[in-house]
Amino acid sequence: MDGNRPGPGPRNLITDVPGLKVGQAHDAAVRTGVTVILPDDRAVCAADVRGGAPGTRETDALAPENLVDAVDAVVLSGGSVYGLAAADGVTAWLGARDRGFGLVEGIPKSPVVPGAILFDVANGGDKVWGEDPPYRDLGREAVAAAGLHIELGTAGAGYGAMAGGLKGGIGSASVVTHDGYTVGAIVAVNSWGSVIAPDGRTFWATPYELDDEFGGLGPAGLRAGPDEWGSAKRPVDTRNTTIACVATDAILTPAQAKRLAVMAQDGFARAIRPVHAPFDGDVVFAISTGLKPLADPAPYTLARLGALAADCLARAVARGVFEAKPWDGAYVPCWRDLSR
Repeated sequence: MDGNRPGPGPRNLITDVPGLKVGQAHDAAVRTGVTVILPDDRAVCAADVRGGAPGTRETDALAPENLVDAVDAVVLSGGSVYGLAAADGVTAWLGARDRGFGLVEGIPKSPVVPGAILFDVANGGDKVWGEDPPYRDLGREAVAAAGLHIELGTAGAGYGAMAGGLKGGIGSASVVTHDGYTVGAIVAVNSWGSVIAPDGRTFWATPYELDDEFGGLGPAGLRAGPDEWGSAKRPVDTRNTTIACVATDAILTPAQAKRLAVMAQDGFARAIRPVHAPFDGDVVFAISTGLKPLADPAPYTLARLGALAADCLARAVARGVFEAKPWDGAYVPCWRDLSR
C-alpha cells in the first residue's frame, strides 16, 4: 500500500481489521456451510436489512435504543431457516468459554450471536437430514476454526451459493486509509441478480477493483441497458439472499455502526444487478472492534468509513464469484468457465 493513498491490507481480507478472526466449515454432501466472524473481545455491532425475504437472528436486539450494545460473534449460514441453528452451536461454544453478556454473578453468561441465512437448499445436495440438520455442528466447527486466513470462493456460508447463473461463494476484501483506519468486508454471495455485465465477463464491481484482485479486466465491457441484467437467475428461481459483514477498527457507537451498515449496503448495488428484490433477504452487519477514535469532525470520518465499507463490499462480492469453483463431482457454471 502506498503510504499516501488507501489500499488493501496485507491479506486483503476482513481479518486485516485488528481484533477480528473468521472461521468456516462446510458439509460437502449437503452442499452448505457456515461462516463465523469472531471478535477477540465483545464488539459494537449493527445490522441493516434490505432484502424482501430476510432470515435473521437477534437483529432487533442490535437497535441502538435497546439494551444490547455489543456482540460476541456474527454468523452467516446457508440452509435457509435450518441454518439459523448454526448460531446455537456458536453460542454454546462461546458460553462454555465464559464469553457473553452477563448481569448477575453465578449465572451463565449469555453470548450475543446475531446471524443471517441464505437459501441453498435447492442446489442438489443431500438435504434428507430428518430431525438432525447439520448447522449446529457446523457453527461449532466454524467458530473453533477461527483465525486470520479465510478461504474464498466455494467455502463457508458460500459453499452452496449461486450468484445469478454463476457459482457464488465467500468473498472478502479490505482497505487501509492514509490515516490508519482499517475497513474490511466479508460476504456470502447467493444473489438473484447478476454480478457481471451482459454478454461478457466484466464484473459490475470493476470500477472499485484494486491490484487486479478479481481478474483486472478493466471497465471496457460495462454497460447497463434497461432490463439487461447479465446472468441473473430465471424468474422462477426466487429463493436467494446475499449476506455480509463489514468491520472497522474505528471506535463507533451502536448508532454510528448502524450508519456504517446502511452505507455499506450500497456495495451490493455496485456489484449486483438487480439487488434487494422481493425474494432476496439481503443483510449487512457492521462491527467495530473499537481500537482507534474517530478523527474530528467525527461525522465526516464516519462518512469516509461508510464509503470505504461500500467499496470493500462491492470488491468482496466480485472476489467471491471470481474464486468460486464447482462442487466435487458436479458441474456448475463458474466465472472462470466464461469465454475469454
